[in-house]
Amino acid sequence: MALLRSYVSGGWHTADNDGVPLHDASTGEEVARVSSDGIDFAAALEYGRRVGGPALRELTFHQRAALLKALASHLREHREELYALSARTGATKGDSMVDIDGGIGVLFAYSSKGKRELPNDTVYVDGNVEPLSKGGTFVAQHIAVPLRGVAVQINAFNFPVWGPLEKFAPAFLAGVPSLIKPASQTAYLTARLVEIIIESGILPEGTLQFVAGSVGDLLDHVTAQDLVSFTGSASTAQKLRAHPAIVRNSVRFNAEADSLNLSILGPDAKPGTTEFDLYVKQLTTEMTVKAGQKCTAIRRAFVPADLLDDVAEAASARLAKTTVGNPAAEGVRMGALASLEQREEVRRSLKALLDVGTVVFGDPEQVEVVGADAERGAFISPVLLKADPERSEPHEVEAFGPVSTLLPYTSTEQVIELAARGGGSLVGSVVSADKEFVREVVLGVAPYHGRLLVLDAEDAKESTGHGSPMPQLVHGGPGRAGGGEEMGGVRGVLHHMQRTAVQGSPAALSTVTGRWVAGAPRTEGDVHPFRKSLAELKIGDSVVAGPRTVTQEDVDHFAEFTGDTFYAHTDPEAAAANPLFGGIVAHGYLVVSFAAGLFVSPEPGPVLANYGLENLRFLTPVKVGDSLTVTLTAKQITPRIDQEYGEVRWDADVTNADGDSVAKYDVLTLVAKEQS
Repeated sequence: MALLRSYVSGGWHTADNDGVPLHDASTGEEVARVSSDGIDFAAALEYGRRVGGPALRELTFHQRAALLKALASHLREHREELYALSARTGATKGDSMVDIDGGIGVLFAYSSKGKRELPNDTVYVDGNVEPLSKGGTFVAQHIAVPLRGVAVQINAFNFPVWGPLEKFAPAFLAGVPSLIKPASQTAYLTARLVEIIIESGILPEGTLQFVAGSVGDLLDHVTAQDLVSFTGSASTAQKLRAHPAIVRNSVRFNAEADSLNLSILGPDAKPGTTEFDLYVKQLTTEMTVKAGQKCTAIRRAFVPADLLDDVAEAASARLAKTTVGNPAAEGVRMGALASLEQREEVRRSLKALLDVGTVVFGDPEQVEVVGADAERGAFISPVLLKADPERSEPHEVEAFGPVSTLLPYTSTEQVIELAARGGGSLVGSVVSADKEFVREVVLGVAPYHGRLLVLDAEDAKESTGHGSPMPQLVHGGPGRAGGGEEMGGVRGVLHHMQRTAVQGSPAALSTVTGRWVAGAPRTEGDVHPFRKSLAELKIGDSVVAGPRTVTQEDVDHFAEFTGDTFYAHTDPEAAAANPLFGGIVAHGYLVVSFAAGLFVSPEPGPVLANYGLENLRFLTPVKVGDSLTVTLTAKQITPRIDQEYGEVRWDADVTNADGDSVAKYDVLTLVAKEQS
């Protein structure tokens, strides 16, 4: 049987021993062998830092985003091959879609976020400029730049495609290369995923490495510039977090560990209500998808005590329709666990739970299967229990399979207290149409959860579900769940970057950040900035226009024309009594309109469109007789790599005759890259 290859230091590596056999979860047949024997882990990390890191840092966020999109499109063409291999892990077609399509979807999502939320630059500007001096010559700005190391990911067996891709995407977008080390049970699927990626030639060399087999002495060689991200058991996370090199070098360590996730049924959700049906359907779905081998699966199902029997009966009826067997067999709705060892681990955990609970549905020791041998394959029945919620075991023991425990509660205060006894979870859900109950529970359990889903009739049709981590949202949880965060949109990108406060003059900060900072030099030339293409325009290019005097006729006309007859613009007596104005003032949007009329260059040219204003603030009231001047300065230039134009952000400062700012805002325009 073939020995899985690793991809390190720019080439494929095959161990020189026989390796450890990996088996088909349904049939028990050997699929492949795995070994990392002979890998020089120190060299692999150094290769990533020396080759992959510089290659990524030469690219802008937008260029990296484009590569993620290309990679996602390429992998989508290979889904059927990956589905077929995924079936050998015990996954049904639906399970495989969650893993494979979900992972590809993360790449697409991060590609989109990179283009929309990050600059077409290599530095990320974090927050606003901070003034540090009275005269404005000393300011500060937080920036974020990529760490100069490797993102080491040690993954669990349950998501061999989504797991590596959801960690890889934010690291790559940040400009940090990755080294993937999957769990051995399902490493053959991750190995093929990596082969497809490497063979595509889409990624710069050194930005992705792969280790099949044990971790060896890999962690001995991590530095303060490297990162380690782990998914697995809390006990293993604790050992890795305490590794001498990780502690000594203060290595960024992210863990996603055991999680006794909960779902709470509201007292209002009686049998016959939409919410009752949603709760039961969600509970049984989370038990059976991936055979319950999901870090987000529902382990603790809290229900009002008077509804316990109703939920047990309804859930049992749905579970009875679940056909267990070989995913290749027709009609199978739940496949096998990943390995026979995993089945024995689930059975051991079930024994601890059975000491304090009773079985509502299922049999831990036997199950009828379709298309396979129940003993050779790692099959187990869905098992629903009920237990006394005051016992500690349901809040401490996780059976990582198709297992959940019904726990009755009698008050909102009690269920919040019981939720906390799980010690921290990745996700919880509240199923109720009672908004006050929902608010109380969400605020009560939020400190113990990384994500909360509120499910009711209103959002059910479009809800992505309890067990689906989304790339836009953080995936992680406090306490027992590991205390980490993955994905979370741009938050996940910034995890791989160093935030640094840079202090200096406005001119120095403009140079560092690539953005004009108030107080930095402006350039006023003979050519209006709106007559310049993106290729010609420079940060700091500016135009000063005005003055224009505001008349009573202007204010009256604007009020009549727009219908904005607010008293401060139309009623002299009432306006005079206003402590902020003391008399008639011009409309704020009249001021903005006059400013646009002053700075615009109306003839056709490189400026294609004005598509928005941001950060608009009215600072000083404008009264009849005031004269307005506007200074417009090119603040940020962002070419779009897939279009013939880009975005220009302009700083607009409207002042009165005394030089006081009456309005400040950013103007956003689309500008052609070249003159037509």
